[in-house]
Amino acid sequence: MICILHGYLLDGSGSNLWTRAVVESLCREGETVHLVCQEAHPANFPFVAEAHRHRLDGSVETLFEREVPYPGRCVLHKPEIGETLPVYVWDRYEEFSDVVPMVDLPDEAIEAYVERNAAAVAGVVERFGVTVMHANHVVLMPVVAERVRERTGVPFVVMPHGSAIEYAVKPDPRFHRLAASALEKCGAVVCVRELRGRLLDTFPDLPGLAEKIHELKLGVDVGLFEPIPRGRRPENIRALLDAIAASPRGKTAARSELMLSALSEGLAPGALADAIARAGGYEAKLPDEDLERKLHAVDWERDRTILYVGRLIAAKGPQSILAALPLILEAHPGARLVLVGHGPLREPLEAMVWALEHGARGLVDARVERGRELEGSEGGPLETVRAFYDALESRGGLDAYFESARRLVTRDRVVFTGYLTHGELRHLFPCCDVAVFPSVVAESGPLVFLEALASGCFPIGTYFAGMAASIDSVAPALAPGDLELMKLSPEPERTVADIVSDASGALALGDRYAGALREIAEVNYDWRSIARRLSGVLRGVAARPGAG
Repeated sequence: MICILHGYLLDGSGSNLWTRAVVESLCREGETVHLVCQEAHPANFPFVAEAHRHRLDGSVETLFEREVPYPGRCVLHKPEIGETLPVYVWDRYEEFSDVVPMVDLPDEAIEAYVERNAAAVAGVVERFGVTVMHANHVVLMPVVAERVRERTGVPFVVMPHGSAIEYAVKPDPRFHRLAASALEKCGAVVCVRELRGRLLDTFPDLPGLAEKIHELKLGVDVGLFEPIPRGRRPENIRALLDAIAASPRGKTAARSELMLSALSEGLAPGALADAIARAGGYEAKLPDEDLERKLHAVDWERDRTILYVGRLIAAKGPQSILAALPLILEAHPGARLVLVGHGPLREPLEAMVWALEHGARGLVDARVERGRELEGSEGGPLETVRAFYDALESRGGLDAYFESARRLVTRDRVVFTGYLTHGELRHLFPCCDVAVFPSVVAESGPLVFLEALASGCFPIGTYFAGMAASIDSVAPALAPGDLELMKLSPEPERTVADIVSDASGALALGDRYAGALREIAEVNYDWRSIARRLSGVLRGVAARPGAG
């Protein structure tokens, strides 16, 4: 009997998506899976057959029980943990008033979180006869699993994801110690290939770690994403809009206008921050209020479309795509950039679009120099954009760049959608020609890259870490020169220039590789084969003599 410890939500991307996809695939394979997480709406997921809330006083409240359309079933357990939710990168969570990057939490808050989860998980293990636990990330769920193992003897496996290593373990010795202890006590480690080296580099003195590691690919739901002919793109967009018709909405056009009306060429730094703050205060994890108008303005059969899906934060690099856009439009004047997601960089990006359109070079420069500060993180410039502008200036090309921006960049060329779920993204991905993921932080496995593959949308990403492995897997299907179009340099001084050349070149390919990209996704990345591999590792750990 398997118990998966996640600790966060099922909706969204990254480890949330991984958990959702693997649990659903295990249910399709006939497994019963106990899942511990903080999902606020478990009934939204058709593989969840039961949901229980574990109260602080030790009582258990059954939220629902139902039949599910799978040979197996998921039993979801939601521990009550109080108002504080430790995270790697700040985000808004509807049920928590105190969402805090875990590196900012005191020891007693970390201990309370771990112990409350451990008490609930130990109860699940003992009540349902769990034989093995799977813990996501390297902290804090593996710390919970280690504590439950001490109480029950049930072994556990750790699945590292890049965010915990980069945002908790590396900057804070407390989490390095906790992660090292859990990795030492676990029965196995499952991870994507790229993370193997990062783990060994991060924990060089941990005995036996290399021997514990089992490589596991990331996956994509090939039944959810599929290519379509260009002529069917308007039909897909109608399906997307039907999917959100009854959805509550987030940002309104009026909020954007409130900010944009305050912008000007000579705006003082403090006034820029004030203008950006005016547009906040809305529920960001929802589609925009005027999304229908925005999507209807695109000629989906004729326009060339560039897609970004992800958190709108500097670490993910959407600012690099926007900086490249004026020169991409020189080669493809009808191109559109579609930015899907939410995050603190949303308003600064909108301000940058306005500044490019209006030739407000001083405002662009202020935006670039204070980019990280404007998104609420530690001060500093947007390095890739700053390096790109400096290189243009050294070649005498900066004036021409801003003239192209003033002439070609308009608000309707850049479509901000707000937050979309996979129920909507399944319709959008196949309508786009190129997807760009220019992360500046090494990631273990960008799942959006695989979703683009499955949709026949040509993906481009920073050629390092897990993205490099995904790009390399496509090599047999592409001509060598065209494969190079997928690779963005991780060197800040080259990233934006690479987006200009690679996206322009990829847009010129049209639909040439849609079928081949889809085949790569089907053969290499189907979630069901990945879930079977994971299940085999877990059962092997559970079956070892003295595994606990």
